[in-house]
Amino acid sequence: MALMEHVATRADRHPSPVDSVVERMHALRDDWPATDGVAVFNRVYLAVTQEIDRHIDGGGFPDRRAAATLDVLFARRYLAAVDAAAEGRRPPACWRPLFQYRRHPGVRPLQFALAGINAHIGHDLALAVVDACRALDCEPAGLEAEFDRVGDILTLLEERIREDLMPGPDLLEIADPLTHLVGSWSLDRAREGAWSAARLLWEVRELPGLAEEFTERLDTGVGLVGRCLLTPWR
Repeated sequence: MALMEHVATRADRHPSPVDSVVERMHALRDDWPATDGVAVFNRVYLAVTQEIDRHIDGGGFPDRRAAATLDVLFARRYLAAVDAAAEGRRPPACWRPLFQYRRHPGVRPLQFALAGINAHIGHDLALAVVDACRALDCEPAGLEAEFDRVGDILTLLEERIREDLMPGPDLLEIADPLTHLVGSWSLDRAREGAWSAARLLWEVRELPGLAEEFTERLDTGVGLVGRCLLTPWR
């Protein structure tokens, strides 16, 4: 089943903490045209969030509460960027290229999806781990198993994302610049960087000036990568 058509089905159950963010992403999907670049990422992220929620419901995480907390705080950072852009405020630098190029006809759907994933994993995930540690009163090490499990799900879904959004072989040959562009970005490296950044931010949490400076530089660096991923091809 294509990722864009994947909808998690569940028997009657009590609402989970993830349901509110899933409902918001459903509403955004209905509001935006399918060709909108942010909508492309939203559809991907909706499918990923539903898959994670399914694993939480099915006992696929060592600590269900910790996994749900991390997932919800993670999603809220993306939704906060959406709200900022809609209200005319500046979203974090990592998200600005996606909002700026969202209607550019020369950017392909796969680029939009990867730019959103880059912003969300490269910047938001590190901050969400720190948010979750504060909410759960634990060290990052206490969330490592949940972090790794989410990463495993994302890795499995990344291949399906590329398959669904990559142009066919008649459009994308080995010499096509887009082949080299998308091959230069790695989800695994982004995850590793996010975990290192989260640990560093946790260690300097009592030094707000240093933490703010590091966060700003992380945001800017991830934004530069996103801008490269969104290079128009016509």
